[in-house]
Amino acid sequence: MTSLVAIIFFILGLIIGSFLNVVILRLNTRKSFFGAFSGLSACMSCQNKLSWYELIPLFSFLGLKGRCRNCKTKISIQYPLVEFGTGLIFAGIFWKLSFLIEQDLLIFTISYIYYAFMFSLLVVIAIYDLKHKIIPDLLSFIFGAFAFVGLFLFSNFIFFIHFPTILEFLSGILTAFPFAFFWFISGGKWMGFGDAKLALGIGWLLGLIGALSGLVVAFWSGAIVGIILVILSKKHKINSMGMKSEIPFAPFLVLGAFLAFIFELNFFGF
Repeated sequence: MTSLVAIIFFILGLIIGSFLNVVILRLNTRKSFFGAFSGLSACMSCQNKLSWYELIPLFSFLGLKGRCRNCKTKISIQYPLVEFGTGLIFAGIFWKLSFLIEQDLLIFTISYIYYAFMFSLLVVIAIYDLKHKIIPDLLSFIFGAFAFVGLFLFSNFIFFIHFPTILEFLSGILTAFPFAFFWFISGGKWMGFGDAKLALGIGWLLGLIGALSGLVVAFWSGAIVGIILVILSKKHKINSMGMKSEIPFAPFLVLGAFLAFIFELNFFGF
């Protein structure tokens, strides 16, 4: 039964992921943020309006073999990856919180909606940074604000109204400090200030130990990808892929945050 419900949440994640793709695509392309939520979907190359059967998350991409039905232009791999990734996130959040269903369905529902919303925001931030090498301040503000409010509404990732401890208040600041420090002493060359803003919200969302453990995952995964890019650049003589290349760090922060959330990582022994 649990596996079946997890599949349902995975499908829900696919649908939300399709919507997130639209937000990522349209964000900062219109006069207001809410412009991202209006208008019909169309092919980016031929501007042909897409039919309903071309908008089925993941399956439309597979059915069309990754090409526009009208002009045969390749469809960005971003679309199925975001949909599939969001599906995994939604299923993962259900898996983590499923024990609450029998205890209190209302608490499960509130907790699930909150964390599904927060990680959906992180998906948009990660992919936007990957595409444009910048984290929109508006998204960082929204994420940070909801994370801060969550200090009063969640304890150990479960809905529970309480007054947070001093350490919980400081968790965001302490998580963001290394990024702000590297940004300051390097003049923005080592680390963007947007990463510090994002880390602030992650600290409040996960708590200090969870956030720092997520940072460990982020730095290690970022280092591995960086090494792979250097090897590929030397092997294929691609000058643009080397240690001097700018690698967006938000995707690694989001990956680390999600793994720390799902598995309650603690690399520090306390």
